[in-house]
Amino acid sequence: MAHTLSAKKRVRQTEARTARNRARTSQIKTFIKKVETAVAKGDAEAAVVAFRQAEPQIARGVTKGVLHKNTASRRISRLAQMVKKLSSAAA
Repeated sequence: MAHTLSAKKRVRQTEARTARNRARTSQIKTFIKKVETAVAKGDAEAAVVAFRQAEPQIARGVTKGVLHKNTASRRISRLAQMVKKLSSAAA
């Protein structure tokens, strides 16, 4: 247990930051899931729309420090690849 005022403040700050980071991570996962479900259903139009919404959220996760740059890049790349494959198959 923290004893000094500064240590107690750090505990409060950590709890608040953790809650924010978990919320953002959850939101990013939700956006990724929307793309994946649209691809699984075979709905190319919905997949493109979901991907356009997911990409900036994933990139924002990098700037906010909840995702590593390479992790975000890999996820965006894989989602784009799935959407592109579905779009070319539908066309």
